[in-house]
Amino acid sequence: MNWQGKTVGYALTGSHCTLEEVMPQIKRFVDAGARVIPIVSNSIITTDTRFGKSADWQQQLKDITGSDIISTIVDAEPLGPSKLLDVMVIAPCTGNTTSKLANAMTESPVLMAAKAQMRNQRPLVLAISTNDGLGLNAMNIAKLLITKNIYFVPFGQDAPGIKPNSLVARMDLIKEACEAALEGKQLQPMIIERFQY
Repeated sequence: MNWQGKTVGYALTGSHCTLEEVMPQIKRFVDAGARVIPIVSNSIITTDTRFGKSADWQQQLKDITGSDIISTIVDAEPLGPSKLLDVMVIAPCTGNTTSKLANAMTESPVLMAAKAQMRNQRPLVLAISTNDGLGLNAMNIAKLLITKNIYFVPFGQDAPGIKPNSLVARMDLIKEACEAALEGKQLQPMIIERFQY
C-alpha cells in the first residue's frame, strides 16, 4: 500500500509494559511516508512506571512522528469535523479503554478521537493488551468485534499458563492490520496463538 498522503492517528493507552514494543511500529508508518498524529491517554501523560518516564515516552513520540501530541479531549475533538485521519489505531489498547469504547464512554483524548473516527465512518484498529480479555472484558471485545468500521490487530493469549484471561495483539502486525482495514477487511487470522511468538 502507498502510505504517501495518508494520515494515521496513533493512540497509546496505559499498557506501559507494551510501549517499548509499539514505538518501532509507529516508525514503520513514518518510514512508509505516512503522516502520524500521536494521541495519548491521561495515563501516558501523567504516569512514570518501571517501564519508563512519561516525559521520555512523550519525547520519543515527538521525535518519531515530528508532530505535536494530542493529549486533551479539547484537542482531540476537532478530529471529527476536520476528517483528518484516514485510519486510527489504538495500540496498546487496554481493557479499560476497550470497556469504555464498547460502552460509548468518552472521557479521554483517545476515546474522543475514536468517537470522531467512528462518526466519520472511517477505520478504527484496536491492538488489545489486557489481562482481562477472557474475563469480564470478553463481552466488551465481543461488542467491538461486530461493530462497523472497527478492526483488530490479530491477538491471542500471551501467557496462558500464568495469566489465562490475558490477551495481547501481535504488535508487529499493526501496519498490516491498518492496510487491511483501509480496504474494509479484517486481517486474518484474527485469533492467533500469541504466546508462541
